[in-house]
Amino acid sequence: MFDKRRRAARPGFAARIPQAERDGLREAQSSSEPQWLRWAKRLQTMAQTGLMYARDPHDIERYHAITGIAHEMLAASTGIECAAVDDFFAHEIGHATPKVDVRAAIFRDDAVLLVQERKDGLWSLPGGWADVDEAPSEAAARETLEESGYRVRITRLLALYDKRLHPHPPQPFFVYKLFFEGEIISGRATPSDETFGAAFFRSDELPPLSLDRVLPGQLARLFALHRAPDAAADFD
Repeated sequence: MFDKRRRAARPGFAARIPQAERDGLREAQSSSEPQWLRWAKRLQTMAQTGLMYARDPHDIERYHAITGIAHEMLAASTGIECAAVDDFFAHEIGHATPKVDVRAAIFRDDAVLLVQERKDGLWSLPGGWADVDEAPSEAAARETLEESGYRVRITRLLALYDKRLHPHPPQPFFVYKLFFEGEIISGRATPSDETFGAAFFRSDELPPLSLDRVLPGQLARLFALHRAPDAAADFD
């Protein structure tokens, strides 16, 4: 099943932003994940990092056992076959670190650019996983071009959030979400392999959102930051 040699207080906005807008981001102040998922993820990452550094055969065996327990918890709680969970994590090796999801908030006439995802038909900010050998801002600009057809220039970081502290649907990884603001250089709305198309929406006319990617409260916070260009980036 496993290769046993594998090592596997946030800042507020500027003072001019009303408290009501500051409070609009989080639908939950603590992790919205179920307890069993938090335990399983911690066990998985603990074992993965342990396998990276363990040298004693008995320690290696114990870490593989912990990995098995974590995967059994995920399988039992989701109805997915344990072998499928093993395959899902097969490439997660080395010191465990959070994954990085980058998103671009591109505003025009106080409306934000959203793309319609082919996977679920819902809408999101353009973005996705950051690639190695690519700055986060470069990844945000690349994803925006690929998913919307617009070439953009990234101008500032708006927010950096720990996904588990926000009420996204549960998922098995720890993820940091980086939201950048940018401006259009050229291009036009164009469908892609991942999206049906792109359009601009005002804050009071948002379409159904892909909640795994962006939340209504997060968009409200991004609109507020856009309207306060001197505000510091938000985090957590």
